[in-house]
Amino acid sequence: MSTPPASPAPAPSPVLVEPRTVRDAAGRVREVSVPAFAPPVRHGSLADIPFANAREAPQDAVLSRKEPDGSWRDVTARAFADEVRAVAKGLIAEGFQPGARIAIMARTTYEWTLLDFAAWAAGLVTVPIYPTSSAYQVRWILQDSGARACAVETKEQARIVSQERRELDGLAHLWQFDTGALGRLRTAGQGVPDAAVDARRGLLGPDSPATLIYTSGTTGRPKGCVLTHGNFFAEVDNAIELLHPVFKSVSAHPASTLLFLPLSHVFGRMVAIGCMRARVRLGHAPSIRTEDLLADLAGFKPSFLLAIPYVLEKVFNTGRATAEKMGRASSFDRAAGIAQRYGQAVEAAEHGTGPGPGTALKMARRLYDPLVYRRIRAALGGHVRYVICGGSPLGRRLASFYAGAGIQIFEGYGLTETTAAHTVTPPLKPRMGTVGWPLPGASVRIADDGEVLLRGGQVFAGYWDARRGEPVPAVDEGWFATGDIGVLDDDGYLTITGRKKDIIITSGGKNVVPAPLEDWLRAHPLVGQCMVVGDNRSFITALITLDEDGLAHWRQMKKKQGVPLGELIDDPELRGTIQHAVDDANTSVSRAESIRAFTVLPVDFTEASGHLTPSLKLRRDVVARDFAAEIEALYRK
Repeated sequence: MSTPPASPAPAPSPVLVEPRTVRDAAGRVREVSVPAFAPPVRHGSLADIPFANAREAPQDAVLSRKEPDGSWRDVTARAFADEVRAVAKGLIAEGFQPGARIAIMARTTYEWTLLDFAAWAAGLVTVPIYPTSSAYQVRWILQDSGARACAVETKEQARIVSQERRELDGLAHLWQFDTGALGRLRTAGQGVPDAAVDARRGLLGPDSPATLIYTSGTTGRPKGCVLTHGNFFAEVDNAIELLHPVFKSVSAHPASTLLFLPLSHVFGRMVAIGCMRARVRLGHAPSIRTEDLLADLAGFKPSFLLAIPYVLEKVFNTGRATAEKMGRASSFDRAAGIAQRYGQAVEAAEHGTGPGPGTALKMARRLYDPLVYRRIRAALGGHVRYVICGGSPLGRRLASFYAGAGIQIFEGYGLTETTAAHTVTPPLKPRMGTVGWPLPGASVRIADDGEVLLRGGQVFAGYWDARRGEPVPAVDEGWFATGDIGVLDDDGYLTITGRKKDIIITSGGKNVVPAPLEDWLRAHPLVGQCMVVGDNRSFITALITLDEDGLAHWRQMKKKQGVPLGELIDDPELRGTIQHAVDDANTSVSRAESIRAFTVLPVDFTEASGHLTPSLKLRRDVVARDFAAEIEALYRK
């Protein structure tokens, strides 16, 4: 039987551990590192976590499942371990050998997490596939990974896999969650002894591959990132200790989270594993439709959430739109300004650069709490005190607003190759507008050309080589080159300014990083997506799409519900609103980097249209190709 890895050891207070910085000859910080808070795991694997939980705290609620009536039923550590063992025995009974790959294509569900841990307990490697993937993407991932089985959630997903099976000689099994596939695996494994699962777990160690996660691929075919059990331990053990208020119960309301981001993405997967490791109650929300998600949040009442900036922008914009319908837009705007000033004053006090919120500011915040801030918190379930945010920059304005409204944002930065977060906002010492310090045990270096380099125990084993059946290392002397451009300030806080390959060079030789302008504009309630253009051009322009909810609200307020979208995009009033947003964004850059012209498109950029990756990143080459005529028109004006 495998010896379970020890639970994360208590760590010193994170605010007492300052990062170590290295400066260049000019005095600029070029490298920063933070010592590990948790010792490295030397034996065992993620497969041992459910069984360790069952042994140490059998009655603790580690998960909750939503019942048909909308209520939530807790699943104890012992019950979950029993389910994991039963499904693992079924996998062994089906003939899967240690190291075999099985794919999971489903929304964020209980079954996803159960099969993930059961596969590890059987010594297997899991391969996530986005549930919205095209048939081509599904075929490529299944072929390249050599998956022996694929579990799907629905009949439609099963149809997509089935139509590709003639090209998938190695795919022996296709399972469907909503037709009882896991129940049949449990039945198949009834004759397999418990010791068989223990033996499979005993074969695994920190260096064993746990999963192949395929990058979403803004260009070219996705590549499989091989993440080991040790990568996840280095990530989650240090995150648990650093973010102590998030993962540890510090009030009468126990720590819990409702996961609605995809488990097929490393960000959601890391938090799910972290919750199991810390025994934080975890729920799954498969639907991200606004009404479904709000109902799930209200019923589950999480203490913290995992989110991308888009979600926080939506909550803020919906709150303002509601206030505007009630004739209270100016009151909401005053409340937002007070929250931002309050959050910034708290930040200054934590850094010793200010006295903190004054009496008048505290009184104003108390006044608006029941009118505005409590409503914002209620939209997130009512008990949320913390949000872990990643995927793209949130921005100082929203971060300070949420801090002032009573929700602390821990903003982070990382990639699939780094098992999610590599940097994160340090508790009690935030610097809004940055992505924080390296996670304990990790380092960040800025190369001579501005590229961000990363090193640490969570950096992946390499990219999957299907011909060799093993990862090919992708680090240079321990450092992984991210392709992102960033800077370190004097205190070691990292700010990401853009992608190296996305840098625009105008015909005048000016280098322009599009991300800051695009992020600023996307925060506007009317803007859905934005792509800045200008490579080899004389000036900068932008393609802008409209947000569906924001546009519906604008139509209602302006009484233009009946105007066709094709006409509305040229409406002077709407264009004036967008122009004002563009002017605001331009204040953040120089004249040479500013947007001189824009066009509003009658369609949105979506994953279905091929313009966004599953993680909502722009496929710039596809957008430029499909809207070449609109781009040319901007330069003929």
